[in-house]
Amino acid sequence: MESTLNAGIAMAEAMQNQLPWLEKVWLWVTFLGDPKNLYLFYFPAAYYASRRVGVAVLWISLITEWLNLVFKWLLFGDRPFWWVHESGYYGQAPAQVHQYPSSCETGPGSPSGHCMITGAALWPIMTAISSQVASRAHSRWVRMMPSLVYCTFLLAVGLSRIFLLAHFPHQVLSGLITGAVLGWLMAPRVPMERELSFYGLTSLALLLGASLIYWTLFTLGLDLSW
Repeated sequence: MESTLNAGIAMAEAMQNQLPWLEKVWLWVTFLGDPKNLYLFYFPAAYYASRRVGVAVLWISLITEWLNLVFKWLLFGDRPFWWVHESGYYGQAPAQVHQYPSSCETGPGSPSGHCMITGAALWPIMTAISSQVASRAHSRWVRMMPSLVYCTFLLAVGLSRIFLLAHFPHQVLSGLITGAVLGWLMAPRVPMERELSFYGLTSLALLLGASLIYWTLFTLGLDLSW
């Protein structure tokens, strides 16, 4: 495992030192991929265009954010910036990497929330746009454009997280795959015509469930705030 983590640091080091002119691009991309923007920007825009798509974005964001939290507690992935300083692996030859505000996230890192949550929540937007484009365009390449934009954006988000030392490559990859699979599975199963109380009770159940899992793991001797 240490060789995998070392390869991730080497990749981040190469991106930072060989492509420094892309720094502002990666910072902007990681901002666009931040899960909180799903609630601030993507959900309102989607809801304005289509109530069904907007509800799907909000529902999938809520569920996948909860799942991502639980996965991180169970998988306990290191963060690159902290691993470099605490592992002792670079004691003789320090890694030539730079620190950014996003580098210092202190929670567990696997899988990447930017990739998993955003990837899942943007799935219904991508499929809705794909359906609209397919009904109007005859060119196969034009019909593929929404999917290509979706994949390119998520790949860019993943690379930005590696560049900023927020995640190792394997954490990004697991987040991308998990997010796409969850989006594909959940988008057709979003509860649409339900009372507001249903969504409120679901949120409460997720909160209580997360608390129960946290205290169960804590009781078992796992320090989730390590």
